[in-house]
Amino acid sequence: MRSRIVIFSILLLFTLSTAQEDVTLDWRIHDVGKVRQYISNIGSLWPTWVLWNSWTGLIYCEFPPNSYEEHVGEGGIWVGAIVGSDTGVSVTTSWNSNQEFYPSGEPWDSIWVVEKGDTVDIPYWPGYVGISDQDFVCRYSDYNVTNIGDHLPLYLDVIQTSHAWASMPLDEMIVFNFYVISTRYDLRDVYIAYWIDGNVGYRGTGWAFALDDYSWFYRNHYMGVSLDAPGGTDGQAISPLGMKVFPPDNVLADTLRWTFNWYEGQGGSAPPARDGIRYLQMAEGVVMQNQLEPIGSQYIIAFGPFNLNQGDTLHFAVGEILGDGLTGVLKNADRMDWLRQNNFRVPSPPPKPPLRVTIGTHSVQLKWNALPGQTNPETYTDPYRADSAEVPFEGYRVYKSTVSARGPWTLLAQYDLPDNIFYNNTGLDTQYVDVGLLNNFEYYYTVTAFSKPDTAADFPSQESSLNANAVVVIPGPKPPQDVGEVAVVPNPYRGDIAYHQYNPPWERPGTTRNVWLEQDRRIQFINLPAQCEIKIYTLAGDLVRTLYHNDFARGFEDWNLTSDIGQAVSSGIYLFTVKNNTTGNVQVGKFVIIK
Repeated sequence: MRSRIVIFSILLLFTLSTAQEDVTLDWRIHDVGKVRQYISNIGSLWPTWVLWNSWTGLIYCEFPPNSYEEHVGEGGIWVGAIVGSDTGVSVTTSWNSNQEFYPSGEPWDSIWVVEKGDTVDIPYWPGYVGISDQDFVCRYSDYNVTNIGDHLPLYLDVIQTSHAWASMPLDEMIVFNFYVISTRYDLRDVYIAYWIDGNVGYRGTGWAFALDDYSWFYRNHYMGVSLDAPGGTDGQAISPLGMKVFPPDNVLADTLRWTFNWYEGQGGSAPPARDGIRYLQMAEGVVMQNQLEPIGSQYIIAFGPFNLNQGDTLHFAVGEILGDGLTGVLKNADRMDWLRQNNFRVPSPPPKPPLRVTIGTHSVQLKWNALPGQTNPETYTDPYRADSAEVPFEGYRVYKSTVSARGPWTLLAQYDLPDNIFYNNTGLDTQYVDVGLLNNFEYYYTVTAFSKPDTAADFPSQESSLNANAVVVIPGPKPPQDVGEVAVVPNPYRGDIAYHQYNPPWERPGTTRNVWLEQDRRIQFINLPAQCEIKIYTLAGDLVRTLYHNDFARGFEDWNLTSDIGQAVSSGIYLFTVKNNTTGNVQVGKFVIIK
């Protein structure tokens, strides 16, 4: 299969103020399935202070999509070992510890994004082949930053891969593989811990939602679970959070010492700060009784010991599992066992269709026929199907949302192959026209491809990711040549109208929340020429705001009813001028705000 690298441009070259050492920091979001999980190349499941300024979201692990339900506060591995007469523990993230793992300053130590079956040449992993619908690959080390207080490097490289799937039955889980490499020392009595701070519940304002959780351990799965207690400020979460540990393949789990240690939080207890005491907790081999009082879920699952000589690699895995209640999590834990036993060889969805959009007045046209040089979903092959179907492709689905590019989605049309036993035999099409739309309102569309079910393996049809192909569309006319028809909508603007409850919404909360705030107010100047300057005045002639419009595709500009210094404007009559920067012509108008 041809080589392909999909790399997003969110690289951040960051210089630590304390260490003055360059590191290439990066983060991504697993979003092809139902779990939306933050991933970093410092080994943590949250930004930490290191990546905080570059993080644009709010929820680190959302499930299900658009629920605004959080599940993770912190998460990452610890590695403890004896080096000579010293005991060291290197930590990706934890309470009472510095961030101790970092990537190098090389640009290729960002996060690599690989799709299933694609082959990429990563400098530390030549010929890497994607095994899920969305693979992330990164590397970090505990010695790249040397000036960290109270840190004894074990000189470890960690290669981390994470894997997500777009379709059921695997779309409610993420699998992490860790490859721990000793680069300098022969390490004795190595113990690995996975630390999780589970914050389970609806993510409103404040942290009260995270304070009514508790921790359980399922020994048969080697899985810790963070559960949300019913009631409280966050109600009852749809899913607990399960973290399932898989020891090295060549080691029987029952021959290892396992530790499950939960911490009360809220001042009750916490991981120790000193390496020696932290290591003793990791190695004590005690499984605590399940937590019964819901005052916060924080725990480690630790296992060992291993000897790790210089140049050796220790490989283990951790599964992040969600589902419909505790029953769904346990069912998905069994599915994850099956997935690993099958060496990740499962049927795949077709590639996403090559979607193109043409915008019209009150309409949008979608086309997705493959042009020369583009990947054609209709011809893809899948070597992991038990039915040996030469062409597993079955059809296309067209979806629409008025809420966001992450849905919720409404199915507009389904086209599938004629003359077989699957689905409706409607016949294929590669275009769709949606009409009757409101101009200058946001709509979202996506087109997916889906496969025939694998009847030989009793495996369901697989569908390409809805999120991967999502586009935002704003129908409307192109900008006019000059001013003259500029208008303000709505006019009057009324503060007693819930514009955010329109369908589609006229006003939208920010992408990190679902609660409307004052800053989300919106009026719109329409029928603008491509390049113009808008000035807004009070009736007394005081300048309130200047807006600059430079868009050859859209003839409108939004204003959130704040002044140039960020203050919300009051009720009243306002004047505006629009100057066409090309012709110099000016139009004058007025509008009313009633709050």
